[in-house]
Amino acid sequence: MAELASKFGCVVHAYVLMTNHVHLLLTPQRADGASRLMKHLGQRYVQYVNRMYRRSGTLWEGRFRSCLTQSEAYVLACYRYIELNPVRAGMIGHPSAYRWSSFAVNVQGDQSNLITPHEQYLSLGRSADERHAAYRQLLRAGLDPYVVVAIREATNGNIALGSHRFQVEVETALGRRARRGKPGRPSAPATDPKQPALR
Repeated sequence: MAELASKFGCVVHAYVLMTNHVHLLLTPQRADGASRLMKHLGQRYVQYVNRMYRRSGTLWEGRFRSCLTQSEAYVLACYRYIELNPVRAGMIGHPSAYRWSSFAVNVQGDQSNLITPHEQYLSLGRSADERHAAYRQLLRAGLDPYVVVAIREATNGNIALGSHRFQVEVETALGRRARRGKPGRPSAPATDPKQPALR
């Protein structure tokens, strides 16, 4: 992961490896960075597993899911969403008991060649000790259930995670939808009464 993140210009801030999925918080330095990282990481891991277990074929259920995140409002929530995932899943009582996450780096200051703090994380304090203590307090506070739902919906729906204004800015910049659509079929365009109906 560290090798491929560097190769494709991605900075990883948080992660958790679950039994059947992985969560990552990263910042790509170029437009195709995240997709190229995930493609090559998936390929390399499948090759490794197939060699180790003398198997063949695919390993993943489908393509990875992602969302753009508004820094000020949601980055630290995403940190917590990721590192508290094993607790929410009922696997452990405290994130420190789960070794397959970035918790030890972001809370305890363990060294890592993979994790780079996001600027929002760095704003938690002037020293590493201050940041660890402040982040520990955020983890103790947990996450509002509404935020958990918002993160899941944004990731699963490939929409922007943030304010309405942020979503509109993303739509304008990318030229594609970045907000939840209205449920149901799109309404039919209004017909011009002066035009004859096609039969």
